[in-house]
Amino acid sequence: MLRIAVPNKGSLSETAAQMLAEAGYTGRRDPRDLVTADPRNGVEFFYLRPRDIATYVGSGALDVGITGRDLLLDSHSKAVEIAALDFGDSTFRFAGPAGLFTELKDLDGLRVATSYPGLVERFLATHSVTVDLVELDGAVESAVQLGVADAVADVVSTGTTLRKAGLEIFGPVILESTAVLISSTNDKAGIDTLLRRLQGVLVARQYVLLDYDIPVALLDAAAALAPGIESPTVSSLHDPEWAAVRVMIARLDMNNVMDALYALGARAILVTTIHNARL
Repeated sequence: MLRIAVPNKGSLSETAAQMLAEAGYTGRRDPRDLVTADPRNGVEFFYLRPRDIATYVGSGALDVGITGRDLLLDSHSKAVEIAALDFGDSTFRFAGPAGLFTELKDLDGLRVATSYPGLVERFLATHSVTVDLVELDGAVESAVQLGVADAVADVVSTGTTLRKAGLEIFGPVILESTAVLISSTNDKAGIDTLLRRLQGVLVARQYVLLDYDIPVALLDAAAALAPGIESPTVSSLHDPEWAAVRVMIARLDMNNVMDALYALGARAILVTTIHNARL
């Protein structure tokens, strides 16, 4: 069976489990379970610390895994990213006391605290900056105040936590991270199926089906507003001057497209959620 590593806790855990369920897999029912088999789909799930997943997959002990791109790059693992999964987004930046640093080279020779030493070390090496890395397991924003480091490299969302610690962001973005599917080999039986199913879930989350009625004379104009993936499906109605149209559109554009179609002359405009897809 295909052996899949899944985060057992943290920000990636719940969404990863939900995505696998939407892809048709049966995961664990008891959160204390460390291993769960899904013989119907020919897979076995191993629930591990997110930081350890890249190591297990890279060693070949497990076939594929879901983890953060940041954790993969920090691990020095032989595992490689095979697909981004579009959740768990985060941005890594440098931060230091307000007004003290303006650019990356200002860190040369100083102490930088981080929970991602491998990731930060490689980034600094590409910019020819040498620092003394201080490895901490979380809450690195306190490192400067407590005198352990001169600056920090950490995940930034709004920057509020850093500002409360008297720090401000500077320098380039270290990494834009997201949840990813990783593997040490792409030829293991079942990986293509897993990837195709997960991509189907992503499509379903990003698109909706749009149905509407439109005068036949306006079909070309309506198709220009909502061309769909290939092209709209057009069906005749009892009234020969009208047609029924079905098209797949991006969820983010849904209301704007509906407004534009209504203004054009479309009526009976309906939106249907897509539960899964194969394109």
